[in-house]
Amino acid sequence: QVQLAESGGGLVQPGGSLRLSCAASGSIFSINNVMGWYRQAPGKERELVAVITNAGITTYAESVKGRFTISRDNAKNTVYLQMNSLKPEDTAVYYCNAKIPEYDVTYWGRGTQVTVSS
Repeated sequence: QVQLAESGGGLVQPGGSLRLSCAASGSIFSINNVMGWYRQAPGKERELVAVITNAGITTYAESVKGRFTISRDNAKNTVYLQMNSLKPEDTAVYYCNAKIPEYDVTYWGRGTQVTVSS
């Protein structure tokens, strides 16, 4: 069983930065996987923010391109989301996600709140 634990959320002013971390238990990083971050704002559906493959190939939502950077440290079983130039519309619960294509399995973390407000 894989467990994902997010950290790093909080309250930040517009224009500020935060770095989210997602630590994965188990041996998920030793097999082919796609790690990602999703977010869900109040009253809205959960949406993709960014994903990264084992090979380091990344995909971003248009709304965060140029501001957010996803990265991974396979030695630490951890994926990061560096968020810069934050806007109030970035306020949401951010969820870590892990997909294992070979087994068609998806795991979710419990989420971490990010609030951008002055």
